[in-house]
Amino acid sequence: MARAKRKVEPKETTEALLGEERVFRPLPEVVIEANVSPKEYQEAMEKGLRDPEGFWEEAAEELDWFKKWDKVLDESDAPFYKWFVGAKCNIVYNAVDRHIKTHRKNKVAIIWQGEPPEQKKKLTYYELYRRVNKFANVLKSLGLKKGDRVAIYMPNLLETAIAMLGCAKLGVIHTVVYAGFSAMALRERVNDAKAKVIVTADGLYRNGKIINLKETVDEAMIECPTVEHVIVVQRTGQPIDMSDGRYLWWHDLMEGVSDECETEVLDSEHPLYILYTSGTTGKPKGILHVHGGYMVGIHRTLKWVFDLKETDIYWCAADVGWVTGHSYIVYGPLICGGTTVMYEGHPLYPKPDRMWQIIDKFGINILYTAPTTIRMLMRFGAELPRRHSLKTLRLLGTVGEPINPEAWVWYYENVGRERCPIMDTWWQTETGMFMITPLPVALLKPGSATKPFPGIHADVVDKEGKPVPAGKGGFLVVKHPWPSMLRTLWGDPERYKKQYWEVIPGVYTTGDVARRDEDGYFWIQGRADDVMNIAGHRVGTAEVESAFVAHKAVAEAACIGVPDPVKGEVAKVFVILKKGYEPSDALDKELRQHVRHELGPIVIIKSIEFVDSLPKTRSGKIMRRVLKAREMGIDPGDLTTLAD
Repeated sequence: MARAKRKVEPKETTEALLGEERVFRPLPEVVIEANVSPKEYQEAMEKGLRDPEGFWEEAAEELDWFKKWDKVLDESDAPFYKWFVGAKCNIVYNAVDRHIKTHRKNKVAIIWQGEPPEQKKKLTYYELYRRVNKFANVLKSLGLKKGDRVAIYMPNLLETAIAMLGCAKLGVIHTVVYAGFSAMALRERVNDAKAKVIVTADGLYRNGKIINLKETVDEAMIECPTVEHVIVVQRTGQPIDMSDGRYLWWHDLMEGVSDECETEVLDSEHPLYILYTSGTTGKPKGILHVHGGYMVGIHRTLKWVFDLKETDIYWCAADVGWVTGHSYIVYGPLICGGTTVMYEGHPLYPKPDRMWQIIDKFGINILYTAPTTIRMLMRFGAELPRRHSLKTLRLLGTVGEPINPEAWVWYYENVGRERCPIMDTWWQTETGMFMITPLPVALLKPGSATKPFPGIHADVVDKEGKPVPAGKGGFLVVKHPWPSMLRTLWGDPERYKKQYWEVIPGVYTTGDVARRDEDGYFWIQGRADDVMNIAGHRVGTAEVESAFVAHKAVAEAACIGVPDPVKGEVAKVFVILKKGYEPSDALDKELRQHVRHELGPIVIIKSIEFVDSLPKTRSGKIMRRVLKAREMGIDPGDLTTLAD
């Protein structure tokens, strides 16, 4: 692999050290069958730059509205932008109601697979429609109305999707809380949203164990004054105490309730959901998304990026508790009229080939998962995916963090069998939809999310907001509003303005650092706060980690900057080795030489620590601040998002 030339740059830019020259072309059959041809893609890119409002208006025309908009975009109260002003809609009408009037009425909408391999269920669009209506009527019977909030604290169950859709149908705002969070984290989110109802389950299956969710809710409920009722889904069947009058069984409430319920006609800017970011830095932020613009953004991006066909079975292997689950497990696939797969359990249970087994079991065509999962599965070797056919796969995707080139190539060769393009998507809870991503017809470079989606005006700038030269790193920003953007932070509009729009005035600051190469491809280098300043060079921790993972012995790596009296900062790296490799002084030396060869001499490695595991959030992101706090001997702060 070629390396970029290096020289000292001003502190507001980062060094681009890893060179990646491999380019992968899509197979002719992929291009021929794509929803968007290369010519249409180029035309869309040009229109999106020239006339973004026109581009998104065309996208909106593909959906059903009770009343069309008077104006596409209102910028009068920037940065509180409004889209499709004056329109009336409901995302549930587009995700469920409209399909039962078509050939999709008896099509499978959701395939659910429990962690116990023998447990599986399928729901058609008509069955989903009736259950969503019943749950909406349950909420009505409990006194909920438009604008009220409901917290959903459940794993990937059919009932989780039904609860989300049932809320949205009435204009009730849902906040889904990841089912691995602690009672304290749940309480904090419920109280911030002032939720009237919590929907939960008695328990869930995870890695062969039953986890009692009800106990966590009980603990949280000690200090949740706004909660009037807790609806409990019977999932695992273990005995639980239901004597508190506020606790009600899901199946009792659903029995005998009408399966007809009118969908609420809502303003396009009516709130759809609040989703709290993990809270690894201070109080969790309640990201607010709305019905109209959000449904336009996720529909257009999913249909184009994952080339969704009428016959596809699509699996986003994320959790509904994260934005990926909202946009691309539940709402996006259903709006597209697709068949979406929900898996409850752990990717390694009962064996490390569970994901490959599920793909073959259901004939899945599209797999969308995280680089963390790919690297975890890499540790078990290529022979595991090779034991399975995987012949139905047509497209692959990654989400959640930058993917290092070696993991990209492993995924491409061993899972996609060199025939499936990889859609490496960059986006955020805040953006609601894919922002930088290829389409299946694009040329791919391992480790690059390629170019912004049509209609997205992204740039890489210095701290004054000036574009930085190609090949140099800077701050990733978005220069024009987009439909599925967050509208504010729940209850904290000042924090919204300050955090996203005033760091670099006039643009949306993502908090990530990136570089753009000579071909206009974006390379995400990690969070701005995951940047080390080594002797005046700003070096992204993600690039250092990628260099380590490129070595044959390394499965995963986490890099932090530690203070140095001479260099300002130097790198300490925590390394998990692949099976068959043992820590040694010789391997330590070999890794240092390898990284020096990959990145050059400016990356000074203070030490390498071989470990068996790394602290991660429950969504799989490495919590470098925990490693740094331990190294510095300081309080690591809120650990409720820690997976272990």
